[in-house]
Amino acid sequence: MPWLEPPYTEEFSAKLLGLNNAHAEELSFKTAEGFAALISSASFVRAAPDGLAFLIGFHDACHYDNPNFRWLKQRFPRFNYIDRVAVNAEARGKGLARALYAEFEKETRAQGRERLVCEINANPPNPQSDAFHRALGFSPVGEQHLAGRDKTVRYWAREL
Repeated sequence: MPWLEPPYTEEFSAKLLGLNNAHAEELSFKTAEGFAALISSASFVRAAPDGLAFLIGFHDACHYDNPNFRWLKQRFPRFNYIDRVAVNAEARGKGLARALYAEFEKETRAQGRERLVCEINANPPNPQSDAFHRALGFSPVGEQHLAGRDKTVRYWAREL
């Protein structure tokens, strides 16, 4: 698929922000400014041309002030971190998330990084995401309670 990379038009960015915020429980709510800052600081951003799916990621050398990224960085060298991935409900089941992960894996291998890492809500649970990641070969590697957000996340990794 011909993925779109930043910079995005204001209209397209607003569509991606809407998709992000439709999944705020899993991903975290962002303002327009916060979402733009996230995209500009990420090392990997790809979106479907129709705006129905995106993936935002960071490599281990990025400066990203995020408790999940810090947890993973303290434990693993040479990784690419999947910060957030979203697929619009009408586009689910079409392989977009798998294709985005494949693109990020390709980039990870090209950079000589050793693994892909991410986190998934354990509380509140996200069984669909757990099943998706298991099917892609990810395994749980730890857990952390985020008191300020009143949720617990489980960390996952896939060695390449």
